[in-house]
Amino acid sequence: MSARPITTIKTVVAGIEGAGAGIKVFTLADPDRWDLPPFKPGAHIDLHLPNGLVRTYSLCNEPADNSRYLIAVKREADGRGGSRALHDEVGIGDVIGVSLPRGGLEPGADIARHVLVAGGIGVTPFLSMARHLLQIGNADFVLHLIVREEVPLAAHLAPLIDAGRVVVHRTSCAGRPNLALLVGEVGVQTTVACCGPEGMTDEFERLTAAWPAANVHIERFVAPPPVIDPDAKPFTLSLARTGTEIPVRAGQTMLAALQEAGIDISTSCCGGICGACKVGWIEGKPVHRDRVLSPYERERFLMICVAGSDADRLVLDL
Repeated sequence: MSARPITTIKTVVAGIEGAGAGIKVFTLADPDRWDLPPFKPGAHIDLHLPNGLVRTYSLCNEPADNSRYLIAVKREADGRGGSRALHDEVGIGDVIGVSLPRGGLEPGADIARHVLVAGGIGVTPFLSMARHLLQIGNADFVLHLIVREEVPLAAHLAPLIDAGRVVVHRTSCAGRPNLALLVGEVGVQTTVACCGPEGMTDEFERLTAAWPAANVHIERFVAPPPVIDPDAKPFTLSLARTGTEIPVRAGQTMLAALQEAGIDISTSCCGGICGACKVGWIEGKPVHRDRVLSPYERERFLMICVAGSDADRLVLDL
């Protein structure tokens, strides 16, 4: 049974380049060189790898360049296997299915300043954003890149560094910079964003807790540990399009219940940080545990992998 089709686009690996220690940049293109579906700066795509894994990566190129999708992948020896597969098994000419792009950091007309803070390979989504902001030419922005020594994606970042838009902070020389000073004072016309190791993103989240939620964006490498609710109660999922009723046991995830019932749901991180399993809800009282949806989006959507329910019945737009 399939609640909704999982849309993928056929792409071929058109280029692979080294971009630092353990980092490769992959260029994905349409086999017939048609333009690919449009995307916002720093959007994500899911790669459906030949070995069956599905992994999420940020697009590095600017949206005006939609003849290709550019992703940067750091090989993680102790990761979940996606980066190793890309580095060790994927070559030029290989076919990879990718999802439609989602998310991103489209700058609003009322935002006058953007402060981006990245740790190491966490620069990938902000490279797209910075390229876009530089291209439109009417935005004040700075990208703070915190590295130990080597700058990842150095060739790609060089024009932005030369333009004074990227400030490199080498911790091997001067220690870790003060994040509070980098972020600055709260401002309704300022957007701040962070992507990097868990300690950095946690500190950034604390520093921006008083900011308007719409002005803060956080990208995470790894999903936080699952929330265990000792008071969880069973509930029923109702699929609005088919009328199917699916019981969810106490402590069971919606994703597991749907999969047990034979419902195909697109997933990647399974921890509420990538957005792959975003589903609309119609009735009920969902409990949101994700790190990706805005307060406005939570009025209409939830993340199947981590969301719960405070009501006996939750109606999904499936």
